[in-house]
Amino acid sequence: MDAQWYARPQARTWRCEAPPAEPEWFHRSMPGYRPTPLVEYPSLATELGVGRVFAKDESSRLGLPAFKMLGASWAVCRAIGSLAPASRAPETLDMLRAVRSRLGPLTLVTATDGNHGRAVARMANLLATDARIFVPDVVDPAAVELIRAEGAEVSVLAEPYDTTVRRAAEFAAGQEQSILVQDTSWQGYEEIPQWIVDGYSTLFREVDTQLERRSAGPAGLVAVPTGVGSLAQAAVTFHRSVRHQPAALLAVEPDSAACVTVSLHRGEPVSVETGHTSMAGLNCGTPSSIAWPYLHQGIDAAVSVTEDQAAVAARDLARGGVVAGPCGAATLAALRTALLGRDGDLHREQLGLTPDSTVVLLSTEGAPPGDGTAA
Repeated sequence: MDAQWYARPQARTWRCEAPPAEPEWFHRSMPGYRPTPLVEYPSLATELGVGRVFAKDESSRLGLPAFKMLGASWAVCRAIGSLAPASRAPETLDMLRAVRSRLGPLTLVTATDGNHGRAVARMANLLATDARIFVPDVVDPAAVELIRAEGAEVSVLAEPYDTTVRRAAEFAAGQEQSILVQDTSWQGYEEIPQWIVDGYSTLFREVDTQLERRSAGPAGLVAVPTGVGSLAQAAVTFHRSVRHQPAALLAVEPDSAACVTVSLHRGEPVSVETGHTSMAGLNCGTPSSIAWPYLHQGIDAAVSVTEDQAAVAARDLARGGVVAGPCGAATLAALRTALLGRDGDLHREQLGLTPDSTVVLLSTEGAPPGDGTAA
């Protein structure tokens, strides 16, 4: 067994219900909304032996440098709306603000390795409410300060990410009028993480529309950075719904935190130890409980990559106009690992790729704070 590579080609025959359309309309009501760019890389298509390669550039999403605001904003909308059940469910940011104004003191709580926490803090800022963010101490101090700059109270813990999540959950459980907005799930805590996943559907709807406008045809493969698995779950939900032509889905992880790849090999969710990695947003040791069934059934392949491979990929994406952090660039590193290695022909066959295939790389974040490549 190749511990770095997992494949299940029959995943493309699995089907599930389509994601809701409501998150996209809510996102369109937010200040600064616009579809993020889909940038083409002809040179990478030649290198990888496929028809066309595009990178979905999430380096500026709703005023923040990562895709996370899509999930955090929709989950906060649904969670706060549920506190006022007599009211009409909020469909826009202004409607959500009106609901929030009728409630008493409220604190949004989460644990984060960077971008998700900043997105929750930004939503708290937009709604004039409090936020308490728990952060493991491996997160770059500059990223921590950006969360504080949103007006949130931040607690930095000398513990790994999974333990930090537990601390946030314990804090929220002990506070009145608090909402835990966590982008991973466990038994008994699944509704809000599912709303976060639903919020990510906007990204995939945009890609579909952009590919159609570029006459690229449907994606043959989508490469997805995978931490606890929420974004990958959203990819499965979108591409395995009955109304979409199935694309191959490739999950990408750091080799130092490959909890999804290990779990897929074993056929059950398992936890792995994590350490420091430049791919901080993927430094997760346990798959989300609601994501796991979708990953197990709907992911075609999973691969882990090194920090050096992600760094090279980031430089190559930057030459084509996409400034990506290590997590976002990991998708290009993954395609190179899968297709250009000694088993590349086998992997290409398992992924259903042909010389005419269209490939989409999800570049989920911009360059980290302080990185010289940042805009």
